[in-house]
Amino acid sequence: MAAPTLSVPRRIWQTLAAIKTGVILLIVVVVLSAAGTVILQRPATDPDEMTRAYSPQVLRLLDTLGLTDVFHAWWFVLLLSLVSLSIIAASIQRFPNSWRFYSRSYKSPDEAFRRAIPVRALIPVNDHNEEKALSVADRVLQKAGFRPQRIVRENSFSLFGERHRFSQMAVYIVHLSLLLIFTGGTIDALYGWRAFLTLTRGQQSTQVQPQNGKVRDLPFAIRCDGAGQENYADGSPKRWWSDLAVVKNGQVVLRKQIVVNEPLVYGGLRFYQASYGKTGKLDKLLLTATPRNGGPAEELTIGPDETVSLDPYATVRLAEFFPDYALGDGQVYARSNDLQNPAVHLIVQSKAANKAINVWMPPIPGLEQNASSPYSFEGKDVQMAYFTGLEVSHEPGQWAVWAGVVVMGIGLILVFYFVHSRIWVAPARDVHGQLNLWIGGSANKNKDAFEHRFHAIVKQLESELKIFPQAELKKPFLR
Repeated sequence: MAAPTLSVPRRIWQTLAAIKTGVILLIVVVVLSAAGTVILQRPATDPDEMTRAYSPQVLRLLDTLGLTDVFHAWWFVLLLSLVSLSIIAASIQRFPNSWRFYSRSYKSPDEAFRRAIPVRALIPVNDHNEEKALSVADRVLQKAGFRPQRIVRENSFSLFGERHRFSQMAVYIVHLSLLLIFTGGTIDALYGWRAFLTLTRGQQSTQVQPQNGKVRDLPFAIRCDGAGQENYADGSPKRWWSDLAVVKNGQVVLRKQIVVNEPLVYGGLRFYQASYGKTGKLDKLLLTATPRNGGPAEELTIGPDETVSLDPYATVRLAEFFPDYALGDGQVYARSNDLQNPAVHLIVQSKAANKAINVWMPPIPGLEQNASSPYSFEGKDVQMAYFTGLEVSHEPGQWAVWAGVVVMGIGLILVFYFVHSRIWVAPARDVHGQLNLWIGGSANKNKDAFEHRFHAIVKQLESELKIFPQAELKKPFLR
């Protein structure tokens, strides 16, 4: 007789509920997640670094496939949804049997059951000591943590004890944890976003622009009050840090120094330390200004386009700064952003001469008017401006992800460290008519460890019954 043909929806359901389907989908998720950590991701990676890492053709292909933003790609959301459906289908299909086994323990061992169970032992007892033997067995099982029950049937009576029956349902706790994690990942993929923000010292921003998205207004301003880099003895970077302040309604509501993996969290947004580097621009310049009429020298600290008063009749403004200057066609230009050959252009405004005087350090022929300035200047120190790169993320599904991680930890502890073990004790006669105390046991995992525990219980029971069999047929056996 031919087997009935399953409908298409039923076949789809059976495929989703299959263990191999769930395993394959989980492996694909893990592989693609690993790819998302190996392949540079936007927007956390600077665009220039992306172009240096990949050729234009490879970068175009990665962008087209969504591999430069794996965790927000449409196919990743679809994959998470399929895994979740597979877990739900497998759980629904197998839960009735699991619940039946959990709620209706097999407590009365009949003769066929006693022959089939692999872990068992026989202890000879006298006909007059049957009740005493069961009482001793009750006490031994109680000490071993099995909490025995007396099972009375019409033609038989026995003892049944078990430990950690709840561990039978631990697999569904793990399933729940995976569903929570995948739900959080799906929410983040659909409604979350990431952006990259660059700030210099003293700069603040109320907007970010996610990759391939429109500009987003923040409900507050994020300000950089300082940034720096700590190096190892060989000069290689040890860590980057940024002093950030959250400004809301004109007031600073939160300050924090962030480093890699220690973000600032406020208003559902996370600000991670992502990069740090030189801007090639000047932050502060320390000068000594000496009057040409022989007055005392004065130290000045001046920033770009900042004007500082020298005396009631003269001011100086920092007009230009070149960290590594060169001359070409009568013009000054910067060869690089490295502080190697600096040049400073100052404009001294003299009220006495009623004109602006161009001062260059060092003097550049054709451009400098240093001799006409009422002050001579000498550079003392240069503080270059640095930028801090912040990765900004909005991840509304993280509560579900972290809840899933906690639930998974609980589930794995139950799965690996709690074993559902059962022991039955019943009086039974062998083929020679000898009355024995039959003991059998089973465990759903860690069977070797359970057999050692079972053997110890049998030995303890023998000791308390004070039975020391001498004939071979009377020795307890463990199979």
